[in-house]
Amino acid sequence: MAISAATFVMSPIIYPEHDGKPMGETDVHIDAIIYLREALQDHFRQAPDVYVAGNLLMYYEENNPAASIAPDVFVVQGVSKHQRRTYKLWEEDQPPAVVFEVTSRSSRLEDTGTKRAVYAMLGVQEYFVYDPLGEYLRPALQGYRLQEGEYQRLQPTSAGHLVSQVLGLELRLEDRHLRLFNVTTGERLLTHEEAQDERQSAQAQVAQAEARAVEAEERAAQAEVRAVEAEAELQRLRAVLEGRQGEA
Repeated sequence: MAISAATFVMSPIIYPEHDGKPMGETDVHIDAIIYLREALQDHFRQAPDVYVAGNLLMYYEENNPAASIAPDVFVVQGVSKHQRRTYKLWEEDQPPAVVFEVTSRSSRLEDTGTKRAVYAMLGVQEYFVYDPLGEYLRPALQGYRLQEGEYQRLQPTSAGHLVSQVLGLELRLEDRHLRLFNVTTGERLLTHEEAQDERQSAQAQVAQAEARAVEAEERAAQAEVRAVEAEAELQRLRAVLEGRQGEA
């Protein structure tokens, strides 16, 4: 029996949402990834066209699920910040501007070799590698900026920090922990929880200041009432005294 060509239906290409790899090797690695993701998300919360993700599969060749990579944390500029199941480059039409990899001895070949080459090919402008346990990377924090299709090593500042020109942030190691700082204000970027706590603390301070102001106004009003009453009593006493003097 002849089978028409219309009988064959192409199966849709599946782009898996996970690669079977853990988020991080140790608690230290996971904490670093969470800090970077949450701090960057909070920092850019008011920017509708800046998307921050962590440990999300990124596919960079249509119809080729094998062409994928999962940055620990990445920032994309020029796209909406809605939640995604995966990041498909041909749909977004915008590669990450900055990528962070929290590396270890077991992933060093991939982080400093394969991934770095892929990110350069995709046009990722800045690439930062952080070794939180200091297992192999010297120094433990290194950065690269794309120039003419090749990554050039970033030179640290006089204080030993790295600067992301793309994000306007300074990367510092404090007691071996990676922290991000606003270049303009010098303020440290906080996680969602830290930022919420700080905002709640600020709101509480404002509320306390307003309460103190109300109390001060009430005390002032009460003092004014007492002053009026005292003046009235003084006038009454003067009238009484004058009346007695008149009788005499």
